[in-house]
Amino acid sequence: EVHVAESGGGLVQVGGSLRLSCAVSGLNVDNSNIAWFRQAPGNEREGVSCISKTDAIREYKESVKGRFSISTDSAKNTVYLQMNNLKPEDTATYFCAADDWALTCGLESYEYVNWGQGTQVTVSS
Repeated sequence: EVHVAESGGGLVQVGGSLRLSCAVSGLNVDNSNIAWFRQAPGNEREGVSCISKTDAIREYKESVKGRFSISTDSAKNTVYLQMNNLKPEDTATYFCAADDWALTCGLESYEYVNWGQGTQVTVSS
């Protein structure tokens, strides 16, 4: 059974930083595609970033390029999302998703079966 658990959310001021963690069990993150999504109230869930099997590809939503960075800790079977220079529009619940069936990662929800419960990120101005 695959289990995905996010942590690291919180309240931060504009320009601040947070690091989200996605701990995965039941899948080896090195052989899986892992993605971060977010959903703000009243909005659809959107893909933020993903990292593919063997770290071959990293993708980012245009609005977070240069501010967010995705990485993997193989020893901990965990994927991180480092978020810098946070803006009020980054406020959302952030979800981690994992799967190993596709050749590479993507930023569409349908590409992932295994999801975490989410962690709240609030950026205050």
